[in-house]
Amino acid sequence: MISVKKYTVDKMIILGIDPGFAIVGWGLIESVKGNIRPLAYGAITTPAHTPIESRLYTIHRDLEELIEKYKPDEMAIEELFFNTNITTGIAVAEARGVILCTAHKLGVKISEYTPLQVKQAVVGYGKAEKRQVIAMVQSILKLPKPPKPDDAADALAIAICHAHSSRSRMAGFFNKR
Repeated sequence: MISVKKYTVDKMIILGIDPGFAIVGWGLIESVKGNIRPLAYGAITTPAHTPIESRLYTIHRDLEELIEKYKPDEMAIEELFFNTNITTGIAVAEARGVILCTAHKLGVKISEYTPLQVKQAVVGYGKAEKRQVIAMVQSILKLPKPPKPDDAADALAIAICHAHSSRSRMAGFFNKR
């Protein structure tokens, strides 16, 4: 007979990140036994026409402040999806690297999700439109109005996706923590 250890997460603070270069969306939620509530959300912005190293440092500094203030248990970040503009993709990849390094440095466990996984978890349809995702985030979190900017709404969707995924039986079976 195979013995399976049950894994449950009673309470978890999740930081969702929508990586970007000009705007990094972030959203914090608390998940308690499957009940999700918003804690805070917003965006880290970097001024245009600023040297790349300054923009990356701003992302690092502001994210470090967020993590130190809210002390999330885990961070969920969207995997990169390249469109046609490779130059923008490279800048976003650099910002994403800074985000991953900052979270790792501060001891935050990191999980990654594709846009398809996030849409499937939040809307139930992997090819949902942005407005559908935003509406579902507002509904799930019982927010009086849609979160702004859209990058923050995306970050909250990523955090919700992680909350759902981390409570699944398969996640518990494979998770050694």
